[in-house]
Order: sequence, then C-alpha cells, then structure tokens
Amino acid sequence: MSTSPQITCSALSFGWPDGSAVFDGLQLAVGPGSTGLVGVNGSGKSTLLKLIAGLLTPTGGRADVVGEIGYLPQNAALDTTLRVDQALGIAGTRAALLAVEAGDASEENFAAVGDDWDVEERARATLDQLGLGHVGLDRTIGEVSGGECVLLRLAALLLARPSVLLLDEPTNNLDLYARRRLHAAVAAYSGLLVVVSHDRELLDLVDRIADLRDGEVTWYGGNFSAYEEALAVEQDAAARMVRVAEGDVQRQKRELADAQVKLARRKRYGQKMWDTKREPKAIMAQRKRQAQVSAGKHRIMHTAKLAEARERLDEAVEAVRDDEIRIELPATVVHAGVGVLRLRELELRYGARAAGEFAIHGPERVALVGRNGAGKTTLLRTVAGELAPVSGEAETLVPTRFLPQRLDVLDDALSVAENVARFAPGATDNEIRARLARFLFRGARANQPAGNLSGGERFRASLAALLLAEPAPRLLMLDEPTNSLDLASVRALTAALGSYRGALVVASHDVPFLESIGVTRWLLLDGELRDTTEEEVRAGQTS
Repeated sequence: MSTSPQITCSALSFGWPDGSAVFDGLQLAVGPGSTGLVGVNGSGKSTLLKLIAGLLTPTGGRADVVGEIGYLPQNAALDTTLRVDQALGIAGTRAALLAVEAGDASEENFAAVGDDWDVEERARATLDQLGLGHVGLDRTIGEVSGGECVLLRLAALLLARPSVLLLDEPTNNLDLYARRRLHAAVAAYSGLLVVVSHDRELLDLVDRIADLRDGEVTWYGGNFSAYEEALAVEQDAAARMVRVAEGDVQRQKRELADAQVKLARRKRYGQKMWDTKREPKAIMAQRKRQAQVSAGKHRIMHTAKLAEARERLDEAVEAVRDDEIRIELPATVVHAGVGVLRLRELELRYGARAAGEFAIHGPERVALVGRNGAGKTTLLRTVAGELAPVSGEAETLVPTRFLPQRLDVLDDALSVAENVARFAPGATDNEIRARLARFLFRGARANQPAGNLSGGERFRASLAALLLAEPAPRLLMLDEPTNSLDLASVRALTAALGSYRGALVVASHDVPFLESIGVTRWLLLDGELRDTTEEEVRAGQTS
C-alpha cells in the first residue's frame, strides 16, 4: 500500500538573524486534500511554506514531509534564456527521446528516457490544460509574459507529479483568463495541496482553512466562504464578551469604591468613640485592631475581584481581532472636468500604443485592464516618468503618485520609519509613527529594515510612504495593488479608495476588486489603448 502524503511540524521554531521570532514551538499536521493557509501579512505564511519545502532551516524542532514536494514560490522569475522544455524540466528526457527516434539506440539514451516515452505528449497536454497550448517547447522564456511564466512553473510541477504541492500566491499577476486555468488545475489536483493566496475564488476551492495567527494555526472546515462565516460568528461572540467584561470591571470598581466609603465611615466612627472615650481603652483598642483587619480583608477581596475582572477583559479583548490596516488617503479633491492626465499619439516600449488623444479628468476612477504582457505596467511607468516613450507624449497635470507592482520605492537598508521620512522630510517622527501605526507598523515594527518585510508588509509600507509624501497626490496610480495583500487589507484598501476624491488609475486583473472601488471608466490595452466595458473585459478574458 502506498503511504498517504503528510506534513508534520513538531515544536517548529524559526527566527530571523535580527532576533525577531516567527515561530516558537509550532505544532502542525496536514493530511491529504487541499488546505488554504490564511493569515495577516507578516504572520509567517510564506516562511512556513519555505520551512516545509526545506528552503529554510528551523532554529528548533522539525518539519517533516511524507511524499515528493513541489513548491511554487511567490513572484519567482525564470531565466529568460531558458527554453520552455528546460523550464519544464524535461529537456534531457526529450533530447534522449528524439535521439532514440533518430536511430541512436544507446544505453545512455534509453536510461535517460526510462519509462517516460510520452513525455512530450504529457507536456503538451499539461500546457494545454493551463491555456499554454500555443507555447512551443522550443521557445525561450523571454518570449512569454510574466503570467505565462507562472503557469509554466506550475506546469513543471504538475509534470513532476509531486504528491505534496505548495503554492505561494500563485495568481499574482495573472490575468483573468490565466486565473481560471490555474483554478481548474488546482481543483483537479488529487494530492496534498497547501495554498497561500488572497484570491477568494481560489480559496473557495479548498477543503479546509488553516488560519495562522500569533504563531499558531486554527483549523476551520470548509472553504474560505465558510471560514468567513465561522469567523464572523466567533468575532460577534468575542465582541459580546468584551462588553460583558467591561461591565464587570465597572461593577467591581463601584463595589470597591462603595467598600472604601463604608470603611472610611467606620474609621471615622471608631475615631469618634476613641476621642469621646465612651468605652474602656482596652476594648476600643481591640475593636480598632479588628476594624483594621476587617478593612484590610475587604480591600484585598475587592481589589482581587477588580484585578480578576480586568484580566477577563484583557482575555476578551485579545480574542477580538484588530489586524486590519486603517488607510487614510489624503483629503484631496479634484473637481469634475479638471484635467489630470493627457496622452497624445503615445507609442510605448515593447510595441503598445495609444493612438490619438486620451484625457482623464477628475475625479474619474479608471480601470486599466488587459492580458499579461499587454503593456499596462509600461504605460503606468511612462506616465510616472520612469520610462521615456518611443514617441508621443504623456503629460500629468496635477501632483501624481505611482505605486509600482514591484514595490521598489523602498530602500531595503533603511527602516520602515526612515523610508517614510524620505518622502516627507517636513513630517515629525511622531506624525510618521502615527501614520505607520494605522498600517500596523506599531512600536518596534516601524524600526525593522524594509529588506525583511513580507510582500504584504512591503505594500503597506510603500503605500504609507507615498500617502505621506508632499505634496499630496491628486492623481493616484496603482499597479496590481491587491497582489500579496491579505483579504482584510484588501477590504481596508477598498474602503480607503472608496473615500478618495482625487483621480484614480488602477491596473488590475482582480475584477471583483475593481468593481468594489466604483470604477467609472474601463480602458483596455491590447496592442492599442481603447475604451471598453466591464462586460467586454469579462467576455474577452474568460473565452
């Protein structure tokens, strides 16, 4: 009988060289089926996958895996000089097979082929399953888009037939068409799957949710929608417990105050009796001692009850989650009809173009969509002044800020607070730290080097830096802003963008997110830039 795949973490501990601990004695057991690993940015999801995959060494405990591991890292690039068959890991087998077919029946070639005589057919079938049937095995990686590279890496894993598959944000940068293909491949996988993702549709395909929080995992049966429902019930109960505990603390405070008033009255009465000497001195001294003992007992009892009530309140508050970022975009207003961006006969690098004239006015909310490799990032970088156009003009008419997909606005050697200070030299340290606290960089977290941040933490720090920059942006451009963000942070970003009154241009493949921010205009870049509709976008990318 074959052994079922299994992941077991026993007393697993890990910390970074700067001394910050990620895990301290984590216990985890994962069996066959699909698991969605969720948690706030910086909770250690990607680190845990790397520990399981053997790419990081624990500082204590063990991470054991039964079965062959396939690991898809987040935002990993492929060598652009590789051929597709090399990226798929079948180049050697394929070369030996072609040699045998050509008449070279050497022992080396037969050994290289082994039992994998249908390797080309399996490779093409896997590519076709992922929507890459048009990608020939002899093409180079430099000829395919970034999204297609992600699917090629997944194809390589599926061809290797691992019994344990670890996926870290696999839908980052994928267009809607590619996401649907990846969703289908994940749904069809029959081994042990652990996926870290902010893609709700992908997480709704899993069998169970593992919620990583404060170095521990809590399990929830069912998909992400079921998890959200269960979590909402838990949080409602936790909020009620806070209210009950707060009421108990107030009651104990009142009882302690009442007891102190009564004791003060008794003390005054005893002093009066002493002063008037209505009873023998020895009796009054004994009563005074008894009163002091009784007062001490009452004070200790009520103080202890108050301390217990406060402890229960602390426990209740701890159960209520406060891990959503509070994004406050600048109070910028761009009145209707005011021009913010103008494109004239613009030709971009790598071939895309905007023929004629395109004008964006305040406070338009523009969604920039298109297949992977269409040139959306190139267009935004050109507008931001980072790239020169081949010809034509891109003119911004108001203060503009651009948050790039690569999140390379930070200096990795500087702390989070120091990075923000670079963009706002006039802001005080207290102002910077108050802003960072709203992005969950509180206390020592604001002092950590930017190079140690997770993808989601890096996004939060980059956004904080740009929003505190001077002058405040009246045109905000975001390139795939939901990549690497946990779902709570996506909700916070959605709420913030909903209240922003400047002009907005967002390049994204996440159509539900674009819908949620109230897009008023859709621009499709597919060789040429043109106005389109949401219906056309969905129809064109899901066909």
